Amino acid sequence: MRFVLYNIRYATGVKAHGFVRSSRRNLERIGAFLQDLEPDLVGLVEVDYGSYRMGRENQAELLAQTLGHYHSYATKYGRHSVWRHVPVLNRQGNAFLARDRIRNETFHFFERGMKRLVIELELEHLDVYLVHLSLGGRARHQQLSSLYSLVKKNEKPCIVAGDFNLLWGENEIDLFLAATGLNNANSSGLPTYPSGNPSRHLDFVLYSSGINVRDFKIPPVELSDHLPLVVDFDVQVAEDHREKHREVHCSCRKYTELNLSELSR
Repeated sequence: MRFVLYNIRYATGVKAHGFVRSSRRNLERIGAFLQDLEPDLVGLVEVDYGSYRMGRENQAELLAQTLGHYHSYATKYGRHSVWRHVPVLNRQGNAFLARDRIRNETFHFFERGMKRLVIELELEHLDVYLVHLSLGGRARHQQLSSLYSLVKKNEKPCIVAGDFNLLWGENEIDLFLAATGLNNANSSGLPTYPSGNPSRHLDFVLYSSGINVRDFKIPPVELSDHLPLVVDFDVQVAEDHREKHREVHCSCRKYTELNLSELSR
């Protein structure tokens, strides 16, 4: 399988002033980029599902149509959060795009932090969790504790992915990794933010036993302020009916020299 994790910043590009402008044109670029990767599963952080920036259209639905995928999305704020009633913010969330039919989806919400959503997606042989952790250090640590409580109940191989906002450094998740037994697909700790001159490792794809990672890439594309993560992996199953292993493929070269001036239009 191929999994892509991408914080797309609501398709508003890399520049600050782009945050308040229409994001439709850059969403089309992101869609073309994802289509070129041919992913089986995509975890999208910071998705606009119907603000004025998109003319009330849902970015998750539009990208799913581009890829021919199923989709699942929800607002990232708590069920009773005041942010659900603030214009524009109440249309911000996270999403999954999946080639295969989604068996089940569960929306969990942390008790602390502004961003509280955890999407749990159940596929045939795999469970995947998508998160966007808090910017506040104390809230973030409490969220990691709650995330551990979710993951430890899992019986299938699983992936935990998202923007972890580890502003204090990667060692923030050492205890979480030790407790869950999860491994970091980005074993070299390559930075993922900011996309133009990466210096921080904020985005993570963590995986459990029963999953074999065959390839990991961070394409140097500047369609967002974060870089995307691309992970090719196999899930160990009792009987393997796949015809052949998927070739390692990442045609990202044409995006490395993106004309950033276009993103501000």
